[in-house]
Amino acid sequence: MHEAYSAACSGALRKMRVQATHPVSYKLPVGDTEFPIDQKLGQQINLEFTGEINCIACGRSTNKSFAQGYCFPCFKSLAECDMCIMRPETCHYHQGTCRDSSWGDRHCMQDHYVYLANSSAIKVGITRGTQIPTRWIDQGATQAIAVFKVKNRLHSGLIEVALKKRVSDRTNWRKMLKGEAEFTDLVAARDEILDNAKTDLENIQRVNPGLEWQQLDEAPLNLTYPVQNYPDKVTSLNFDKTAKISGELQGIKGQYLILDCGVLNIRKFAGYNVSVI
Repeated sequence: MHEAYSAACSGALRKMRVQATHPVSYKLPVGDTEFPIDQKLGQQINLEFTGEINCIACGRSTNKSFAQGYCFPCFKSLAECDMCIMRPETCHYHQGTCRDSSWGDRHCMQDHYVYLANSSAIKVGITRGTQIPTRWIDQGATQAIAVFKVKNRLHSGLIEVALKKRVSDRTNWRKMLKGEAEFTDLVAARDEILDNAKTDLENIQRVNPGLEWQQLDEAPLNLTYPVQNYPDKVTSLNFDKTAKISGELQGIKGQYLILDCGVLNIRKFAGYNVSVI
């Protein structure tokens, strides 16, 4: 059990910072402070929304947040808010139409990995190498394994399209927050999925001559989370409906705080100004 942590802080929220310790370690950025939120496990926590929202990109005040923290002008103009972020197989950097080619250089034209993760069930996903294992933790995965390494985001998205015919690319967040996912032999699952997808992968490579991949043979990573109790029923908490949220912190998983009164998706409220005690 962590020692009691009683300091208060206030400012704009950002998604929680994580470290792949056992269990995962969490810090909650609030303004200029990184609040050691996992030290509040088993204690009362109080979060109060001031009513002010600031864009996480430009900082301007906004009445409504888009795409987890952006004002509407940034949402419409920034490369990180383009639709290809949600659908990487539609990346158009190579067509010269990226909203910000320098951003694309840093984020899309870098090594990417196609992976399998077990959060609510096995899913396929993609991420930059620099985001392993952060991406898996943010999804609440208890197991994950990298399957392919490729040179850019587009190529990882094309492979993901082939694999998601056999396995979902989504996490059932309610199921993820109700308990640990059933343990799965990820190596065996990987081999079966790749065997079934062999023809589709060959076809994708045939119509995309520049697509090359490195198939990986890595051991799965197992992850545990600081959770004392999982809820029987998942009730979503929302600062837009309830400015003051108070309860006993019973766990942290993914980007969610699990309180005795419900669960709060911290990432959803990035840019919201809150006080935390």
